[in-house]
Amino acid sequence: MQKDQNLKVESIKIKSGWGYIITNDKKIIIKQNIIPVISQQKSFETEKEALQVGKLVLQKLEANSSPTITKNDLILLKIKM
Repeated sequence: MQKDQNLKVESIKIKSGWGYIITNDKKIIIKQNIIPVISQQKSFETEKEALQVGKLVLQKLEANSSPTITKNDLILLKIKM
């Protein structure tokens, strides 16, 4: 990513709970409606959980590393799976 990136994370309310989007200059680059890396299709239970994971993805992007979330990341953030 370029240094002039303007990344932001926002929560989104969906039918089954919460998700998040990450934007770069108002352009959506990641939209996550379900909890990543778990086998079932399940949304985040709370806005806080969605934002916690979204912020972690944002930090990874800003550090120029892969934005992939692991099961361990979810456990460390105490996300209900």
